[in-house]
Amino acid sequence: MGTDTVRAGSADEAAERRREQRGWYFYDWACSVYSTSVLTVFLGPYLTSVAKSASDADGFVHPLGIPVRAGSFFAYSVSLSVVVAVLVMPLVGAAADRTGRKKPLLAAAAYTGAAATTGMFFLGGDRYLLGGALLIVANAAQSVAMMLYNSYLPQIAPPEERDAVSSRGWAFGYAAGALVLVVNLVLYTGHESFGLSESAAVRICLASAGLWWGAFALIPLRRLRDRRSETKAAPEGTAPGLRQLAATVRDMRRHPHTLAFLLAYLIYNDGIQTVISQASVYGSEELGLGQSTLIGAVLLVQVLAVAGALTMGRLARIYGAKRTILGSLVAWTVTLGAGYFLPAGAPGWFFVLAAGIGLVLGGSQALSRSLFSHLVPPGKEAEYFSAYEMSDRGMSWLGPLLFGITYQVTGSYRDAIISLVAFFVIGFVLLARVPVRRAIGDAGNPIPERI
Repeated sequence: MGTDTVRAGSADEAAERRREQRGWYFYDWACSVYSTSVLTVFLGPYLTSVAKSASDADGFVHPLGIPVRAGSFFAYSVSLSVVVAVLVMPLVGAAADRTGRKKPLLAAAAYTGAAATTGMFFLGGDRYLLGGALLIVANAAQSVAMMLYNSYLPQIAPPEERDAVSSRGWAFGYAAGALVLVVNLVLYTGHESFGLSESAAVRICLASAGLWWGAFALIPLRRLRDRRSETKAAPEGTAPGLRQLAATVRDMRRHPHTLAFLLAYLIYNDGIQTVISQASVYGSEELGLGQSTLIGAVLLVQVLAVAGALTMGRLARIYGAKRTILGSLVAWTVTLGAGYFLPAGAPGWFFVLAAGIGLVLGGSQALSRSLFSHLVPPGKEAEYFSAYEMSDRGMSWLGPLLFGITYQVTGSYRDAIISLVAFFVIGFVLLARVPVRRAIGDAGNPIPERI
């Protein structure tokens, strides 16, 4: 009887864990449409065109009196959004640690981002400042929400399941991105038959991403559950966010190999995030490709990223997550190098480039997330994933900044895109030097057979 009771309890726990994991996948399904339709496809070229319509005779706009080349405004806005996220994430992470209530904070961040994205419907004419402001709010809110979302991973999946669970989450996200892009492609290419201008069609696509984000965020918010916090409350009179950030940094200094992984991830992920946000600008401005071609290319990326994420998850079971990530960084370097030589006005070669990106995009991100989860000391998930998210999105301002400055200095998007190779090369070298097994042991976690 006792054995049957234990088995029944284990079965119930496993069923509850799977239910929570399925709910967790749906936040990727909800928010990835923002990353795909807004950040990757529509907003870059559209906001650039809005900024150009407001520019002076020399091609400059003047936000707050600062001369900025219109072609760099989008990249600078992305960089500023990341700075805002860096300032906000420690405060939110501290609140999650103190209270153990991640769900209300996740809801607040998700719906702030969804509302700002929906508001992009009103971006028209020469309202480039409105577009920049909405981008900053939406992108910062997405970063905060992803920090909270990622911190659930070590709580809902045991070590042997994390590569697979993380990969499925990314696959869900890319599947949603592909589905919505198909609808966007129909609306955008057929906007005249729907009685819409090209601008109105783009603004509807932007706003629909916000509505999608808000609607499907309800599923994880219903299924995920909060855990009681083990973190002691901060003394009265002390700024909890700053105190928590300082405590996290002090604690992470006791885990130098975890810090070494974060440094490597900061570098190579900065390159990944910049490619995601600037690829459509490169395609439209440098290669002279139309919006329909760009949408089709990103749709190809989404479809192949689903297969790529799941395939790289399986490769990690054979070769280990670290080796698989290193292989993906080599592929990123080769792909960007090829992108520099793409001929203008040749959509076929751009699709080949998109296929290369899609095959490594989801897997490199998913496996980085699951690998880091092994390096987090038990009971410190929220604060460590706050640092991870600062490395993921929160510190990903150097890439867009370098991209924007390179274009501003040279006037060439080819030079801007090839400058990003440095992030993948340096990231590869730093990651190769991290003793992952020792790092997992030092964190007090069991070492998987393959890592």
